[in-house]
Amino acid sequence: MSRALGLILGFAADRFLGDPRRFHPVAGFGRAASRLEGATYADSRAAGTAYATLLVGSVTAAGVAAERLTKNRPVARTLVTAAATWAVLGGRSLEREASVMSGLLEAKNLQAARDRLSHLCSRDATDLDADELARATVESIAENTSDATVAPLVWGGLLGVPGLVGYRAANTLDAMVGYRSARYRNFGWASARFDDLVNLLPARVCAALTALASGRPREVWRIWRRDAGKHPSPNAGPVEASFAGALDLRLGGSNTYGNEVEDRGTLGDGLRPGVDDVRRTAVLARRVSYGATAVAALVAVAAHQIERSRGADQGGPRRRAKQVEPSRAGGRRTGRSA
Repeated sequence: MSRALGLILGFAADRFLGDPRRFHPVAGFGRAASRLEGATYADSRAAGTAYATLLVGSVTAAGVAAERLTKNRPVARTLVTAAATWAVLGGRSLEREASVMSGLLEAKNLQAARDRLSHLCSRDATDLDADELARATVESIAENTSDATVAPLVWGGLLGVPGLVGYRAANTLDAMVGYRSARYRNFGWASARFDDLVNLLPARVCAALTALASGRPREVWRIWRRDAGKHPSPNAGPVEASFAGALDLRLGGSNTYGNEVEDRGTLGDGLRPGVDDVRRTAVLARRVSYGATAVAALVAVAAHQIERSRGADQGGPRRRAKQVEPSRAGGRRTGRSA
């Protein structure tokens, strides 16, 4: 129960407090990762794999140590889980960015909106008009709802503190080096592929929660099945397609990242996003985040019950053996004396 309660408290802290104002652990991890990259960078997959393994492995090991130190201290375990959850979630910050972008677009301040878009994604916004800025914002909110809220909660429910911090480390590295640029095509390969792997389950949980939160689950399911594969990402595809179906929008298209143009396919049957759709998307993302918290808490309770059952199964036979052994020994002694 400590894990479930910690996840709920951590989510509440993110909702009411937002990200930590100072000494943010994720920012500190990013600085450490940058320093390590400077010391170990080489244009090879082997170097990038060692880099990712060291960083993700060390953070996950710290999470394991934190759980072991609080194993028989439920209050401490709850607080540690809550603190880790608060540190790794980014739902409130995502909602804040959506509000800022919506305000800038409503005020027709396109240059400020282009500059602000970098807080959400790495898309080249130089020539984007209001509708394209709205599309970029809607798609980024959708994808980041999975990455910044659903995924850490899913892994927190399954694995506790190690799942929370290990996932955030992996996702942060993908955001830092998981690009197809000349510098990172090889070095960032392992970080990008591992991030794809750890998001396979959460992305589909996010899509399913989006369907439930939308009020039109059959339509979302139809768009998800039909259009997710058009997206080049195995995880962003289901999430963005489900949001397109939920909001009755048409997402996707061509995006520019540096010198590369990427075709994201066409997702959904509705109209192209407009300025008003940014706030609608943020509301949907909030509903999905509440659903993800409930799912994570239920998963944590189920995991706790499974652990208790395993402990009882393993401990029961040993206790019975200890009780039987003296009588067996006594029987042998009685037999010999007779």
